[in-house]
Amino acid sequence: MVEGWFSDGEQGFRLLGTRCSACGSFFFPRVDGPCRNPHCAGGDMAEVPLSRRGRIWSYTDCRYRPPSPYVTDRELPWEPCALIAVELEAERMVVLGQAAPGITVADLTVGMEVEAVPGVLHEDAETTWTTWNWKPTGVTA
Repeated sequence: MVEGWFSDGEQGFRLLGTRCSACGSFFFPRVDGPCRNPHCAGGDMAEVPLSRRGRIWSYTDCRYRPPSPYVTDRELPWEPCALIAVELEAERMVVLGQAAPGITVADLTVGMEVEAVPGVLHEDAETTWTTWNWKPTGVTA
């Protein structure tokens, strides 16, 4: 898990971003330095939970094994996955992530509502690397 990118607390699973106090711009992943909005003189950055749901802006198949630092077991065959770009309407930003296991591009359409859910990027005998996935709302798989 990348520390500070998401939480699974009282409000349920949420991606964590930052928001500039001066211009209101949202950022994910978080920004700990000055505001990156070129039209902003700069303000304090505060951690904020991002919307749990958004709409598919774009999607594609990932049919190749990504390079390092992505962690995979090179001894196992690569399993293709769907990558989804999701527009969070309240924050006016797009966040990229993998589809939840079992969801393929055949299950997706632009404009479909999805929600952020916890996921597992990789596991070995000692460690589980956690991440977020996008899952169409109303899907129980």
